[in-house]
Amino acid sequence: MKLSRRELLLTAAGTAAASCTAARRPAAVAATPQPKVAPSDRITIACLGVGSQGLRVMMNFLAHPDVQIVAVCDVNAGSDDYSEWGKFELRDKVRALLGASHASWGGDGTTYRGGIAGRKPARDVVESYYAGQKTSGTYSGCAEFEDYRELLAKRSDVDAILIGAPDHLHAPMAVAAMRASKHVFCQKPMAHSVFEARRMAGVARETRVATQVAVGNQASEATRLLREWIWAGSIGPVREVINWSSRPFWPQGIARPELVEPVPSYLNWDLWLGPAAARPYNHVYQPFVWRGWYDFGTGAIGDMGCYSFDTIVRALKLGPPTTVEASSTERLPDTFPRASIIHFQFPARGEMPPVRLTWYDGGLKPKRPEELDETFDAEGLLFIGDEGKILCGFNGAKPRLIPAARMQAFQQPPKTLPRSPGNDREWIDACKGGPAGGANFEFTAGVTETVLLGNVAARTGERLLWDSSGFKITNVAEANRYLQRRYRDGWAV
Repeated sequence: MKLSRRELLLTAAGTAAASCTAARRPAAVAATPQPKVAPSDRITIACLGVGSQGLRVMMNFLAHPDVQIVAVCDVNAGSDDYSEWGKFELRDKVRALLGASHASWGGDGTTYRGGIAGRKPARDVVESYYAGQKTSGTYSGCAEFEDYRELLAKRSDVDAILIGAPDHLHAPMAVAAMRASKHVFCQKPMAHSVFEARRMAGVARETRVATQVAVGNQASEATRLLREWIWAGSIGPVREVINWSSRPFWPQGIARPELVEPVPSYLNWDLWLGPAAARPYNHVYQPFVWRGWYDFGTGAIGDMGCYSFDTIVRALKLGPPTTVEASSTERLPDTFPRASIIHFQFPARGEMPPVRLTWYDGGLKPKRPEELDETFDAEGLLFIGDEGKILCGFNGAKPRLIPAARMQAFQQPPKTLPRSPGNDREWIDACKGGPAGGANFEFTAGVTETVLLGNVAARTGERLLWDSSGFKITNVAEANRYLQRRYRDGWAV
């Protein structure tokens, strides 16, 4: 291994990331005292996994006056090496949230390595935020835990759980929380394997708790417009969809390191591994860079396909694919390939024809549409109908017919779909007995299944025939072993 820790961090730092929520409170007013909410109307929440993304999501939920965060949990006590969307991004968001009295939070940056996160910094943010809402200026009601199982056992007062841990921990955490009768909000992707997606959906159905995945674009105006346009026949029957991503921003196509490094003092490495097989610590596994490793992440399509495929599935009313086939750069035993192209074939649905969906990642891009008279972006989504084409941002944002003249002449159909108060808000309302959120586990399991079948195809290099009702790949028997991971003792879901 010739990649230094600094090189790995710089690979991720400064990149743009897709939004995890459709509605966010402006940072400039976040520290303003909140309206009083009766305790009986407040949802108490514990946050499992408060690294960089978990901390961001935690801060989003702090801004809801009918939410009370009472505990945080992470195997990392606190460190300053987390990847950020830009230098000092996390520090500056915390300062904006807490207000002028915390203008020195996170230090002066003279020894900057990355973002500051972990359970102790997260607890400090929670207590400082709530202290700002009290006339006394003090608050000490947020507990911290290293092991989420201990939290679930000891905190019966918690109504709901936010999961911000790496992909391989989503299912163990979510299933345990649902079994403990907690509502669950989970980071994307919903699961690490096809089996886990189904298991999570099944447990959600059994326990009847409120669930939601952080796929904010499902709640957006753009997604609703896109569905209304396609269903109104704006481009005729859609037979093909093309989706391309600039991910990964992290190392893939690399071998497992032979070097054994000392575990940092702030990290419980065994708990971080969780259900994954034990291995010696090395900095190439975390934070953030875990996305490229089969045992921990789900690669580029797992990270980002959960957004775009959600839009595609809703707009075209897709069920499971019948075939999945991939080509890629070199396949290695431990990490996803550097780049891949994955083809999915879906059957007809009522009057809607069969659909071919093609995914590109690793910088690979499809042929530029002949009708395109604007910049061909690094990421995007293209719906191809018999009578025209709709180009969108990667997750369905800013849909428009191409060429531009076609869009200018377009008469938009009536708005027929109900609008959303936002992905986070949908879940909070569902926790209080409202309707299920649009990204609930039962719906999102199907999207996740399709996305992760793409990874199975990329790992095998074979054209796979998928029997969804029988939960098996019918033509390549050995490929079925990638549908479910092996769990360490005590971690199975």
